[in-house]
Amino acid sequence: MIQANPTRLLHPHRYLTDGGMETTLIHDRNMPLRDFATFELLRSERGRQALTAYYQPYLELARQRSYGFVLESPTWRANADWGYRLSYTPGELGAINKQSIGFLRALARPYADSLPHLLISGTIGPRCDGYAPGSRMTADQARAYHLDQVRDFALADADAVTALTLAYPEEAIGILLAARTVGLPAVISFTVETNGHLPGGETLADAIRQVDAATDRYAAYYMINCAHPQHFAHHLESRDPRVARIRGIRANASMRSHAEMRLAGTPDSGDRHALAAGYLDLCQRLPGLQVLGGCCGTDHTHLEVICQAVPEPPDGAFSLSS
Repeated sequence: MIQANPTRLLHPHRYLTDGGMETTLIHDRNMPLRDFATFELLRSERGRQALTAYYQPYLELARQRSYGFVLESPTWRANADWGYRLSYTPGELGAINKQSIGFLRALARPYADSLPHLLISGTIGPRCDGYAPGSRMTADQARAYHLDQVRDFALADADAVTALTLAYPEEAIGILLAARTVGLPAVISFTVETNGHLPGGETLADAIRQVDAATDRYAAYYMINCAHPQHFAHHLESRDPRVARIRGIRANASMRSHAEMRLAGTPDSGDRHALAAGYLDLCQRLPGLQVLGGCCGTDHTHLEVICQAVPEPPDGAFSLSS
């Protein structure tokens, strides 16, 4: 069995990743997406060009900053339930998940020399609405549900899988069990409400404790996504080793709640400088914070401001022992 450890994925450097892919493509690039299913863009030359144009500014920013990069596939919706809703067969979904990794490999090839620390990650989304999960799967049910997509990424030679916008621990446990089954390193990213708790009710620390206990700490590291730093920073005060397992942030530009964002219908690009100040605060609270990206309402310009605000990490800043 592969024992998860941050050394399996991250070198002791800072990494960038991308921002709000779906909101950028829909509202800034006029690319209609059914149910936020960016994976459908892989099916046409025009769609692949739109994805390439989306990713490139982030890659260029990482190159300019001499950061590493975590290149995430556009497959947040490419699981069985959402695929069925969009009229895809399991075989078609499997082919698209594999194709997404090949697409990213080709996209990354020109950066092989300038971005030596570049990871190709297969993105997994929640089975249900990540903000209102409804019925919760057991860990075994979640393992069975997500196994096909995880296996597709492994067969396509992804470096890892990253599960984004998870709302409760059991789904995270199941994804990690699936990843362990195929020997693929995995990252878990929870979303939180404005009170800093998961939509399922757990605190971040309790969710991480539960997932680590059930999986023998298989997650390489944890992240938080789709929430503004103001919603959760106050939960990161302690020196709790569970909190130290959080190594990545993909925050929203907006301070709105998930319910408020849904009602608004259009993304809120927020205050870039306030968001950057939030990231600076998080870097101070979490000395091991390595992966910086964005979520709803953010684009590469948000990351540019964040990179300007966050100081360069000193040599040896990132311990790989947690």
